[in-house]
Amino acid sequence: MLVLLGFAMIAVFMVLIMTKKLTPVLALIIVPTIFGLFAGAGLGIGPMVMDSMKSMTSTAALLMFAIIYFGLMIDVGLFDPLVRFILRKLGNDPAKVVVGTAILAAAVSLDGDGSTTFILTTAAMLPVYLRLKMSPVVLTCVAGLANGTMNILPWGGPTARAATALKLDVNDVFVPMVPSLIAGLVVVLVFSWLLGLQERNRLRTVAPEIWGDGGTFEGGTFDGGSAPTGGTGRRASGGKGSTPPAGLPTGGGSVAVLERTEVLVDDHDTAMADTALDPNRKTLRPKLFWFNLGLTVAVMGTLVANIIPLPFVFMVGSAIALLVNFPKVKEQGAQLIAHAPSIVAVVSMVMAAAVLTGVLNGTGMVKAMSEWLVQIIPADMGPFMAIITGVLSIPMTFFMSNDAFYFGVLPVLSETAAHYGVSAADMARASITGQPFHLQSPLVPAILLLVSLANVDLGDHHKKVLWRTGVISLVMLAVGVLTGAIGIG
Repeated sequence: MLVLLGFAMIAVFMVLIMTKKLTPVLALIIVPTIFGLFAGAGLGIGPMVMDSMKSMTSTAALLMFAIIYFGLMIDVGLFDPLVRFILRKLGNDPAKVVVGTAILAAAVSLDGDGSTTFILTTAAMLPVYLRLKMSPVVLTCVAGLANGTMNILPWGGPTARAATALKLDVNDVFVPMVPSLIAGLVVVLVFSWLLGLQERNRLRTVAPEIWGDGGTFEGGTFDGGSAPTGGTGRRASGGKGSTPPAGLPTGGGSVAVLERTEVLVDDHDTAMADTALDPNRKTLRPKLFWFNLGLTVAVMGTLVANIIPLPFVFMVGSAIALLVNFPKVKEQGAQLIAHAPSIVAVVSMVMAAAVLTGVLNGTGMVKAMSEWLVQIIPADMGPFMAIITGVLSIPMTFFMSNDAFYFGVLPVLSETAAHYGVSAADMARASITGQPFHLQSPLVPAILLLVSLANVDLGDHHKKVLWRTGVISLVMLAVGVLTGAIGIG
């Protein structure tokens, strides 16, 4: 009964958010509550959720103050030079921009923290996507693909968990998987290029008067600072006397790239999404650029060193940044209010996710589901336990936490595999191949942060990213088998 309820709950949740029948926050609250009551939780469902929520509070605090900090840095113009640099290097070709997003996300993922990766990638690339009228869903998809693939790094968490659960050296688990990691990144770049080509074709269709046949501005190129011009010197957005849409800045050479047939940013966009588009915004603090850069380097250095709890790092960083950049109390309050939409969106989803995890764990659904999966594996499939584990890790790590899978399910699977000559190291390596898929789970706070910052619906993100991450996970598993990193008994 618990097994059926568990799988049904996950299925109903996914269908509701992907068909947009419910928002993710409502689905995370309502669906688990109903299924938890069917599972006999009764009044005990409250304590289950509250116990789960306690473990979420530090994550919520981290995301809240990280949004404030990086939103503030965008407001004061810290990332403006980076955006201009990216535009100069990538031009206005959507395919190059998407590949550049993947490379940036993969590079930043080296620090092992998904939240940091998504914050920096969104801060740098979202203004570019909005300037070029590209879909932010492509940004979240590519960032999710790159970060999920890089999540098998030893310091990323899952590899260390697998090694710890099976009493192995973490290097013995990771090093043989390097070819799989490389193969996964190659697939990420291929998907990114194809997504970029789709965006190029879409833009050429929806705005033929702006985009040429090659996916670039009609009559000229854009270097990130000057207006795109053709042989006649006219702006690419239109003919004689063309003017920018209402609501967009009118000063500076960057106006041309914003001269579209429709407004790129509306009043409902969050502060994290639209502030970088205005080169004349009142919040710019050019004289404090080096101070803000130094403060950001110090914050990121402290994050990597992991010597102070991450939520406190961003709390202190946000306080210093607000005090120096906006010394007046009224300005400080205005800045906090400006980023409220992003904060409410992500923190509410983190808290709502506690309902789903609380019900899954409190009712025993997770344990029942994992035990059932172990029992249904036929005996003659024993020698292929490592491959089976790799395949199972794709869905199982999606609807349960990494801790639950690696410390609860993997040891049972590994013990069974040992009877068929499959080593614990093979099982550990296979178990981490599902991480690209895992990182897209609504139970992962970082992915909630990503879609909130990009103002993207979680269901739209899942439609574009899930099958691609499934392919990446299977490719990594296959390469592991072919290279001998994942053995057969």
